[in-house]
Amino acid sequence: MNDTLFIRKLRIETIIGVHEWERSVRQTLVLDLELACDIGPAASTDQLALALDYYTVSQRLLRLGEESDFLLVERFAQTAAQMLMQEFDIPWLRMHVAKPGAVAEADEVGITIERGRRN
Repeated sequence: MNDTLFIRKLRIETIIGVHEWERSVRQTLVLDLELACDIGPAASTDQLALALDYYTVSQRLLRLGEESDFLLVERFAQTAAQMLMQEFDIPWLRMHVAKPGAVAEADEVGITIERGRRN
């Protein structure tokens, strides 16, 4: 399977950070995702039910942001990756999680993780 669904610049509002002021305000995380999938069944039938639905994946990540309260971007990324792989049966993913404004002199800081195996 060499197909990849991607989602770029997904903005998630969440509680994230180690400083006291960060614990009481929502901040924006920006996600770029690459998700391994097999588009064959959906492509041959034109049925959404057979596709990895980017809208549903995005909504699930937005809900995670609403519900979560992590100190570290690393923890958010790991939790999100595990959740996506389990709930959507994704064998491999790459996720870039950026925290704009975290360092005044930088546009954004963050982490990129890769989990699972590509077939």
